[in-house]
Amino acid sequence: MNISELKEICSGPVLKDEPMDRHTTFRVGGPADFFVVPENTYELSELIKYLSACGYEYFILGNGSNLLVSDEGYRGVIISLGRNEGTAFTSLEYKENDIGMDIEAGAGCLMSSLGKLAAKIGGTGFEALSGIPGCTGGACIMNAGAYGREMKDVLSAVEAMDKSGNVRIYYPEELELRYRGSRLMDEGLIVTRAFIHLEKGIPGEIEAGNRAYMQQRQDKQPVEYPSAGSTFKRPEGYFAGKLISDAGLKGFSIGGAQVSEKHAGFLINKGNATASDVYRLMEHCKKIVLEQYGVELEPEIRLLGDFSTLVRPVSPG
Repeated sequence: MNISELKEICSGPVLKDEPMDRHTTFRVGGPADFFVVPENTYELSELIKYLSACGYEYFILGNGSNLLVSDEGYRGVIISLGRNEGTAFTSLEYKENDIGMDIEAGAGCLMSSLGKLAAKIGGTGFEALSGIPGCTGGACIMNAGAYGREMKDVLSAVEAMDKSGNVRIYYPEELELRYRGSRLMDEGLIVTRAFIHLEKGIPGEIEAGNRAYMQQRQDKQPVEYPSAGSTFKRPEGYFAGKLISDAGLKGFSIGGAQVSEKHAGFLINKGNATASDVYRLMEHCKKIVLEQYGVELEPEIRLLGDFSTLVRPVSPG
């Protein structure tokens, strides 16, 4: 496979050896073999069919949140659906009906953009979700949630593509939405569009709600530093951040990666972190929490690339 073959399929940018620190919210990660931007569902389907026929690995990228790419990068094709204005995957449409507002959002639409649209048109129910730092497609796949609300509370349907490039609509009863998981995740389906239903509300009140939730995030989360959001899933009966804090790890650093002093559930890039620093810090937190409390922390962020050569446990650098 070469770059000219990819360019024949995708009308958007096609890049070789693209550094992934440019495309992740952690701001770390080595180069991907190829980085491509399909502009619509047809191009995405043709690309998936082509890569499958070649036996070449690929990864679907949204906003680059909830992701840690290794320093060695990714030996495959990154398919970018987010951060690409003007493609079908960043489109937002809506219509009003007697019982509320129906929004069609491309998979690459930022959750913040959805929140702004909801406030503008007077659709309520999305306020708590509007500050999630990711794209709609990824939020559907992992049933993202915040402040007691989850995507399952607003989804009326999802359009998704399977590994053969076929597209169909999935309804809520088919999606098996659960805490940070879904059928979409289990089967490796690619979300292309989300259909969201919101109740009618008052635009000014909705906008105020968006601001209030955003202020909570700014007050309690280290939004001023690069991170991937919450690093670990919530263990049953516990809170990951509290376990890490109680273990005395707030502010603990390895290289340029640190356990946030504001919220121990976040690992942050203090400015010069490598992916290895972040990974070693994750493993250290897991080790200490398991030793002290007998609770095994499960990462919420996805790992992409090779981390197998890193030695664990580790000491701070």
